Formats: sequence, structure tokens, C-alpha cells
Amino acid sequence: MGAPGFWDDQERAARVSAEHARASRKLETYRVLERDVDDLEPLAELAEEDPELAGELEDQVLAVQERLEALEEERLFAGRYDAGDALVTINAGAGGTDAQDWAEMVLRMEMRWAEKRGFTAQLLEASPGEEAGIKSATFRVGGENAYGLYGSEKGVHRLVRLSPFDSASRRQTSFAGVEVSPVVAGTSEVGIEDDDLQIDTYRASGAGGQHVNKTDSAVRITHKPTGIVVQCQNERSQSSNKATAMAMLRSKLVELEERKRREEIARERGEAQDVNFGSQIRSYVLHPYTMVKDHRTDYEMGDANRVLDGDLDGFVRAYLLKAAK
Repeated sequence: MGAPGFWDDQERAARVSAEHARASRKLETYRVLERDVDDLEPLAELAEEDPELAGELEDQVLAVQERLEALEEERLFAGRYDAGDALVTINAGAGGTDAQDWAEMVLRMEMRWAEKRGFTAQLLEASPGEEAGIKSATFRVGGENAYGLYGSEKGVHRLVRLSPFDSASRRQTSFAGVEVSPVVAGTSEVGIEDDDLQIDTYRASGAGGQHVNKTDSAVRITHKPTGIVVQCQNERSQSSNKATAMAMLRSKLVELEERKRREEIARERGEAQDVNFGSQIRSYVLHPYTMVKDHRTDYEMGDANRVLDGDLDGFVRAYLLKAAK
């Protein structure tokens, strides 16, 4: 960073500065933890002589263990895009109105988890269902290791409950899909030809006052070679929505390439590994009992409401640890 001409390339300088800040923070966290661990031994010796210090020793050990677990989690993010932001898309699956309602519940759960982690979450687009819920929605989550963490949520989420939309209150199974793409910093990551794009504008829906009802500011972009469709309606101007939609498209194209790379690696290793969007990863059962179970790790929690309110850390940590092995 002190080299001559370093700041001439502002985009590269910003990336290197951010990487330096992350590395410096991790190193300082490790050094403080190392010092605190060294202090435990003399404290333990004093506690043997003075029982009143036993409680303080236990508190210190627990605090060290919590910080060590946090560092262990960070060690798991070694992917090219893991440290950056993520684009999260929720799609309603089979199940009609119940599925659209479930998709909205999943959206709330994933955004609540972002808040609990101290991340930023910006809703970019939401297509409401006919009666309730959403057909699809996309939000951007910002924070350190956001993509590495949210990558654990990719796949199909299954809900079993008594349907609130069935007059007979019968049990209903619904599905919602979660797609996660890395937010790429520059345009050089992936090339997009203008001829490959179909750009449509339409009237934005939802809250927004008179502007929403009078202008075709929302933008939908279809990438013809891959069939990927992105849309944005949260900005007031069509040009801003188009710029955001193009950034979303780049992210999804990068994720497509990453998925192909993971599949190729799995084939080379001879692994029968399902890394596709269609893999069912977790079941949320609200009737006749309550439990949430991750089918990849067998990690489960009995308090389903707590999970639906964004308590996903246990599921994600269990998956990351298994994936690392």
C-alpha cells in the first residue's frame, strides 16, 4: 500500500485496502485471544488456592471458547468470493398459495438472520403472490463473509404445517427455493454481450406512492444464452434499476460458473455430489410436532419459531464444518 503509484488505480487500491483491513482485524483478534489463553493458566493456579476465583475462571474460559469458535468459523471461508457480499433470491415452489406464503416466511427468516449477524440487507425486488406471500424476491446482503455464510442456505426448504388457506385445515407440504450468488466488484469478472440481452420495462408494484403507479421504472433483463432472468424495481429511476439488474445478472452468471467448477471437481474426485438448485436441504415441521432438521448434517432444533425468526447459526456452522472435511 505504500508503494509508489498504488493509489493511481482507485478500484484496485480499494480492494487491497479492504483485504488489508480484514487481515489486520483477524490478526489482532488472534493475538488478543492468544494473550487471554496464556492468562488462563496462572488464573487456574490461583483458583485452586482461592475457591472464590473459580467462578471468574469459568467465565474467562467460556469467553475464550466463544471467540475461538468465531475464529474457527472464519477459517472455513476459503472460496474466491466467500468474503464478499451475496445476492439471495427466494422462489416459491410447488404448493400454490401455501408455497407463496412459505416463500415470504423464508425471505423474512433469511433477512432476520442477516440482521442478527450485523449485516445489511437491501430488498431489491419482490413479486407478490395472487392471494398471499410472494412468487419471488431478491435481496442483497452485505458484510464480511456474507457469501460464504449464505452459500449454506442454497437449495430447497420444505415446510409441513396445517394450511391456513385450507378451510378444512389439512396438513400441507410446501417448498421454497433459495439461490445465492456472489456480488462481484468489477465488470471484468464476466463478459456480457448486448445481443444476448432482452430488456423489458414494466410498472413497479408495491409501496412507493404515486411514482409507482405512473412510471414504467421497473426493469427485467433476460440473458438469452442461459435463460437467467433478473429484475429490479426498488430504485426510483429506470436507469438505476437497470444498473442494479445488470449487477444482479453478473452475480448470477458468476455463480453459474462457480457451480460448474464445483461439479467438475466433484466428478474428478469421483464424488456422487448433488450441488444443484433442486436439492432439498432442510425440513421445517410445524405439525403434528415442531422440529427443523437439516438433511445434509442431521443437525436439528425443536424450537421451529426460533429458527423462523432467523436463528440459523447452528445449522450453518454444522454445514460449513462438514463441507470443510
